[in-house]
Amino acid sequence: MVEIAPSRERAVLVAIEHGRDALFSGAESAAELARLSETAGLEVVGTVVQARKRLHPGTLIGRGKIDEVREVAARAGATVVVFDDELSAAQQRNLDNHLGLRVIDRTQLILDIFAQRATSQAGKLQVELAQLEYLLPRLTRAWTHLSRLGGGVVGARGPGETQLEVDRRRVRERIAALRRRLAQVARTRGLHRQSRNEVPYPTVALVGYTNAGKSTLMNALTQAGVTVADQLFATLDPTVRRLRLTDGGEALLVDTVGFIHKLPHGFVDAFKSTLEEVRTAHLLLHVVDASDPHLAERIQVVEQVLAELGAAATPRLTVFNKQDLVGADAVRPAVTGPMCAVTARTGAGVAAFLRQISTLIAAQQERLHVFIPVGRGDLLAQLHQAGRVAEQRLQDGAFEVTAYVPTKIAGRIRKALEAQLGTPP
Repeated sequence: MVEIAPSRERAVLVAIEHGRDALFSGAESAAELARLSETAGLEVVGTVVQARKRLHPGTLIGRGKIDEVREVAARAGATVVVFDDELSAAQQRNLDNHLGLRVIDRTQLILDIFAQRATSQAGKLQVELAQLEYLLPRLTRAWTHLSRLGGGVVGARGPGETQLEVDRRRVRERIAALRRRLAQVARTRGLHRQSRNEVPYPTVALVGYTNAGKSTLMNALTQAGVTVADQLFATLDPTVRRLRLTDGGEALLVDTVGFIHKLPHGFVDAFKSTLEEVRTAHLLLHVVDASDPHLAERIQVVEQVLAELGAAATPRLTVFNKQDLVGADAVRPAVTGPMCAVTARTGAGVAAFLRQISTLIAAQQERLHVFIPVGRGDLLAQLHQAGRVAEQRLQDGAFEVTAYVPTKIAGRIRKALEAQLGTPP
């Protein structure tokens, strides 16, 4: 028996040219929307771009452009129209009526992709929360009759609730339940993070625009086996692996979800427990696709999201990936702080990149010179795990150690030795 693959929905894209002050032109934003649509499983059959100084409050685009979109969709046999800008509930309802087709916006498209990509329980909860918060103000589109349900005792029935009110109440209850469950997830992640701090290893987080090559780079550094695909949001759930540094120390490397232009408003809030790894990291590795013709704009988008997360001041290393596609003479945009160039797919430049990570982590450590009694092997092990031991020798029943460790660990070691010896070490 021959299985017939289901045909993909055909989509027409609509983008707005917002003017010179916009980060991306209408055509550039539409091109990214096309990639998002293909990632979501749609077949793009047409694109319409309109330049407008003022957006139409009722339909976003003008009446003439609505007619053009309807004609393009009819010729191509499209069943859905995807708008690059976020639509209000009223705009979406009006466009549905004018076009006679299903209308979605960029936010709904991204949330649908997240729903396809989420595999962990936390990821699924976060996606459902973001979807319901997006749906709540749009519930009026689902009900046209607004029938009322009877309420009260026999003989004293009031008007009751409309079906819309019942629907909203149920969605709000589900949102509240999801927030409670995600609060538990956040507490669990916090406990895991606290246990990692007890080991402790510095945390290094990979951040960047979606499809910049973060997962490929993580595999090159740690052989993590993270899913790699040439598509937007190939991975959603975070992955943590141990990273061996060139100075003998170790760190925890975290791969996070990629950022994107016009990120849905509820994204940061819904994914707060996941993105907490970014905010608490000791070092950020900002991965940039060196071959991207709009890499300066992509860098700006990532910086804006990091500022929203409260990670703007975290030390970072900008990593220009896919260097083999542009060559050594490629002009790079000015960035703040250190940078390097690699090709994660082939491993070129990764060794030098790893040395830079080790140097930047070492710069956040302090020199500690202490005498550790031979019976306190736990403290000696902490020094070896948390940093770099430069010198160690046994003398008069104690280890004389010179090490470079994070300030927090240095204080912990001093406090433990002072409690045991009664005097500062």
